[in-house]
Amino acid sequence: MTEPQPFELVIFDCDGVLIDSEMISARMLVAALAERGVTIDLPYVAQHFLGRSYPTVMATIRRDFGLDLPPAFEEDYRERLLEGFRRELRVMPHVADVIDALGLPYCVATSSSPRRVEISLVLTGLWPRVQGRLFTASEVARGKPAPDLFLHAAARMGADPARCLVIEDSLTGIASGLAAGMTVWRFTGGSHMANGYAPEPPEAVPHMRFASFADFFHLAPDLRGAG
Repeated sequence: MTEPQPFELVIFDCDGVLIDSEMISARMLVAALAERGVTIDLPYVAQHFLGRSYPTVMATIRRDFGLDLPPAFEEDYRERLLEGFRRELRVMPHVADVIDALGLPYCVATSSSPRRVEISLVLTGLWPRVQGRLFTASEVARGKPAPDLFLHAAARMGADPARCLVIEDSLTGIASGLAAGMTVWRFTGGSHMANGYAPEPPEAVPHMRFASFADFFHLAPDLRGAG
């Protein structure tokens, strides 16, 4: 009798994991806020915004700067961002090969809006692989770092949270996966981590770190399919 695989579902984050988008998003947000008189830098964005939903970002700006941004700001920022994505967005190297070779179910759980993530995945050629197995923060009451989104994804995919492997890049996402009782690996190969990354607080220490999807099956050979 063979031993069961330790995992029955892989849950990928999107931004900074499947697609190399975080530096584009950060630059666009810094520029858009500067036009409203709010001066922030990329380290501030990395600390407070990576892995979080747009409403959470707006609440942070309101709290830290006393600024209520009008609804038109969100629409303008999203359109600028998508234009930036059309010019610069790239799929993360080797991630498509990993998805194609997996021997177990997978899905994506992201803080991005449904429209943004669909456009991003279409632009990078990943949409056919992800369509029908995509879950966004708009589907749950609380976004990351609460565990709701990952638990929702596991439930929809029929998986035991304790047997889910989460691939995340942000501290917010790592904390969310750990709070859901899942195994979390941190991907550190995105361009936003080219100069290293911030220290991991106790609630966001992953079980493993890796910098290239070319190494994924070296770390977890049992997750490769037979094909």
